[in-house]
Amino acid sequence: MHIEIIDFPETLVAAIEHRGAPDSEHESVRRLIAWRIEHGYPPARHRTFGIHFDDPLTTSPELYRADFCISVEQEIAPNSHGVVNKMIPGGRCAKLRHFGARENIQAARYLVETWLPQSGEALRGFPLIFHYVNVGPDISEEDFVTDLYLPTRVQF
Repeated sequence: MHIEIIDFPETLVAAIEHRGAPDSEHESVRRLIAWRIEHGYPPARHRTFGIHFDDPLTTSPELYRADFCISVEQEIAPNSHGVVNKMIPGGRCAKLRHFGARENIQAARYLVETWLPQSGEALRGFPLIFHYVNVGPDISEEDFVTDLYLPTRVQF
């Protein structure tokens, strides 16, 4: 797997906070998509992210947390969809590109459990960032592209 170290730009996002079982994430995503369409934030101009605070394989479903986000240029107004302003911090990240299905991306586990301990890098205090490079109903699962960003720092 090709991993590169990049400088991730600080990114203002509109986010829906998912709390609860991973198998109900689609409901949170559906609310974010409705907000995106209603407010005119097309995927071609506004990147789509997932911030996964917890490992769905080791976290109790009722404690699982993830934010699903859309990049924006300015803060958004309070709204009925529950979409809020957040910031993805900029800084050093290990980047790995994944092709295919987005459910249970094994590349994320490889990045954290295999690559990180051997890399000379340490975690930087922000969870793994999933950038869903292409989204939409017209894209088939085998054509999905997801960039994973692991916030790191040089280990001393």
